[in-house]
Amino acid sequence: MSILCTQSISFCYTDKPVLEDISFGLDRAEIVAVIGPNGSGKTTLLKLINATLFPLSGRVLIEGKDTKQWTRREIARTVAIVPQESPAVFPFFAEEIVMMGRFPYRGSLAFETRMDYRIAREAMAQTDCLSFAQRRFNELSAGERQRVLIARALAQEPKILLLDESTVFLDLKHQAQFLSLLRQLNRDRHLTVIFVTHDVNLAAQNADQLLLLYKGKKYAIGTPADVLTARNMKEVYDVDVGIDLNPHDGSTRVTLLT
Repeated sequence: MSILCTQSISFCYTDKPVLEDISFGLDRAEIVAVIGPNGSGKTTLLKLINATLFPLSGRVLIEGKDTKQWTRREIARTVAIVPQESPAVFPFFAEEIVMMGRFPYRGSLAFETRMDYRIAREAMAQTDCLSFAQRRFNELSAGERQRVLIARALAQEPKILLLDESTVFLDLKHQAQFLSLLRQLNRDRHLTVIFVTHDVNLAAQNADQLLLLYKGKKYAIGTPADVLTARNMKEVYDVDVGIDLNPHDGSTRVTLLT
């Protein structure tokens, strides 16, 4: 059984469709990159998977169960999402933000347990943000805030991790550390990862499959070599590219031809 399956899902905010007839299935422990031009529906797709939104038609199934039948607590124990950036409404400490990831495992009036604190601090250590655990979230840099949000998602102990341009504010060191951590969690915990990115080479290096969206529709899905072709890049992005192999790891590499 697929851990995630979308069946002909469509969605619109007004009278113009944002997503139309999107169908695909993912096995457990796959890493999938969602790519496509601006406005192609990438972020909306993540919100539908996370049950923040529900499709106007079609179904999203997680472990064979329609997300409309899940409670918010059940969803939060199974799916975690890291947005591009989260505004700091209240001056919480960074550690308090991460502890919010443990909410699905506590009763409404229950206090945090030793296990909650251990899991939260492990997540902060993994994302290299323990050193500023007692700093205010709104006083952190954009990259530091993003690492805290990633730690919060990991503290949820999800089966599916959704990332919306989550490396965009990270410097090269922390981007490399985070991508290495994702691969480790994918391998050791069988974590399914779906990440949105505009960096097609980063996607090719780190994903098992690419889902290419164009004008709200599924244009292509498959291995990076299958999806990242000169023809697809020309038709979807309207650019001429050269395709070869990255000499470091053999992954498909895209180079703009100017």
